[in-house]
Amino acid sequence: MLRIGCHLSMSGGYLHMSEEAVSIGANTYQYFSRNPQGRGVRPFDAADADAMIKYNEENGIGAILTHAPYILNPSAATEELRQATLEIMREDVGRLEYFNEAMYNFHPGAHVKQGVEAGVQYIADLLNHLIDPGQKTIVLLETMAGKGTEIGRSFEEIRAIMDLVEPSKRDRLGVCMDTCHVSDGGYDIKNSLNDVISEFDRIIGIDRLHAVHLNDSKNEIGAHKDRHEKIGEGYLGLETFRAVINHPALSHLPFFLETPQDLEGYAKEIALLKSIYQG
Repeated sequence: MLRIGCHLSMSGGYLHMSEEAVSIGANTYQYFSRNPQGRGVRPFDAADADAMIKYNEENGIGAILTHAPYILNPSAATEELRQATLEIMREDVGRLEYFNEAMYNFHPGAHVKQGVEAGVQYIADLLNHLIDPGQKTIVLLETMAGKGTEIGRSFEEIRAIMDLVEPSKRDRLGVCMDTCHVSDGGYDIKNSLNDVISEFDRIIGIDRLHAVHLNDSKNEIGAHKDRHEKIGEGYLGLETFRAVINHPALSHLPFFLETPQDLEGYAKEIALLKSIYQG
């Protein structure tokens, strides 16, 4: 079964998101933990969360991904900003512990001219403070396109962060691969997907990959710009996504659309991807 969904708004609450997912043919979804450009967060409603859990069980919805807000920068130059990021992420993960199979995805951030080594160390320090070995929530580092001083533009940078996380906490740490980002970062998933997956496995380990963002790209490989496009309408093209969702190392993972679409557009993309899935 193809586990496929899109990005939904939490403005209507947990249950509403699940109902929207079912209405467009999705069996999973992603949502922001709070305002993506701010710190504001919706009050936690246990009754709403319980209703969503029950609805999801009845409708086969699983592997939901929560996305941290964009304003966070775990590798910021100032301790004040790094501490603020940690506090927000700690609150987010604390909420997610209410659920049984939560995943929490975040952008590693930008080192802002401090250098990659310093940025990697800051991110690992944050993760060592954030992750508890006994928590249920899996925290995911997202692969990035490499614009500006973004960290996570290469598999080596992701691995460097993971290597600095305490061994007892690494089981709660994984990766979310973004198709637009890895292409913009210089990995040729359009023409050499098998080689890219093999390289990911060699450097990071394919068992550390827990989710995939499905996004076409407005730019050619190596552009380092991160501009998402609708499935099949960008540089990557539909055949790339046919290969990705059917790849034996990826096909069992949950896939999340972040394309520039409304709900009707997402429904069409979900139907399209289901039609080319061979599992």
